[in-house]
Amino acid sequence: MKPIKYIAFLLLMSNALSAQVDKNDEYLQDIDTMKVVQLPEVLIYRGDDIDEESKKNFLILQRRIQRVYPFAKATSERLVSLNKGMAKLKTNKEKKKYFKIVEEYLEKEFEGKLKQLSRKDGQILVKLIHRQTGSTTYDLIKEQKSGWKAFWANKTARVFSINLKTEYSPYNVPEDFLIESILVKAFQEGRLPKQAPAIDINYEQLSKSWNQKLAKSK
Repeated sequence: MKPIKYIAFLLLMSNALSAQVDKNDEYLQDIDTMKVVQLPEVLIYRGDDIDEESKKNFLILQRRIQRVYPFAKATSERLVSLNKGMAKLKTNKEKKKYFKIVEEYLEKEFEGKLKQLSRKDGQILVKLIHRQTGSTTYDLIKEQKSGWKAFWANKTARVFSINLKTEYSPYNVPEDFLIESILVKAFQEGRLPKQAPAIDINYEQLSKSWNQKLAKSK
């Protein structure tokens, strides 16, 4: 049972998860055209003494976020819209019909774009879905579909190294902190449209916390 049937509704990744691998990622081919975003608050990537491998990885992550964040933002907006629409309906039959119409529309609108995402894009998108909705992808599927379908969608995704239960944890996971830093900078510069996260994130406290951790590790 493929996850695309259920995940497309949530504007996530598609069955391209199994068709693409990181070594063939287009970002690796466009590395020379990318621009480094300076993050003065982040000690991990400050200054000109960054080694080339770290710089390349940072640039690729930057491009991935630029690519997948709009899907996460759209997921949050569509979810709010869906819930408002469902609340106006009285019978289960009406709700089921309405849900089917919305689902088919979203699959038609987004499935083609989602198929272009790589496996790593999908991993980051799962995290950003949690950031923007406050729920994991697994829980969203479970709520909108059923626990059984969510279980199988997650099991299939795991084969391709994507756990739909993954949460966005910038206070504990270094990559997530870096993602948050890139997002904050992109919002400030107008490169991405800002949408408040559904989870509690205080970037000033977050940055201070990581700087303290890094200072202790030296």
